[in-house]
Order: sequence, then C-alpha cells, then structure tokens
Amino acid sequence: MKTHFLTIQSRGTVALPVDLRRRLHLDQAGAQIKLVEHEDGTVELVPVVAVPADQAWFWTERWQEMEREADADIAAGRMVVVEGVDDLIAHLDA
Repeated sequence: MKTHFLTIQSRGTVALPVDLRRRLHLDQAGAQIKLVEHEDGTVELVPVVAVPADQAWFWTERWQEMEREADADIAAGRMVVVEGVDDLIAHLDA
C-alpha cells in the first residue's frame, strides 16, 4: 500500500501524482474519481475510467456473464481451434 499526501488548494482542488494518474489510467480523457465519505469520517477516492458509448455493451451484466461462461469453457478445454474458414466449415459439417 502506498501513501500520498495531497495539498488542497484554495479552491478545493487537489493534484494527483503523475505516476498514480498513469498507473490508474486517470490520465485518459473522461477519467473521474469517485469520492466516498464514510460514517467514520474517512474519505475514499476510487478511480473511474469512462467507457466510450460504442463499447458500453461489453460491460453490461449479460455480456460479462457470457464472457465468464466462455472463460470457463476455455479453461475446461471445451473448445476447438481451427486454421481458417475452410477448417471451420469442415468442423461444422462433421
């Protein structure tokens, strides 16, 4: 765990260290930080990287469920590797 001390500027802004921004992909356009204020007075900053609208489908729960199923099938060896379209068609015809 790393600790960073940040200075709060007069307008309430803070600057994150460059290495932290790069490591957490907060240097990307649209990146945000979610601030969570806990009951005990602690504050948690959670990096949030925006997903482009044309890729949002991939992150839906349904699609992620299908990705997990595919990963399980691959891990269990329930797959066939073919070399090109002709081999694929031959495999499907068999």
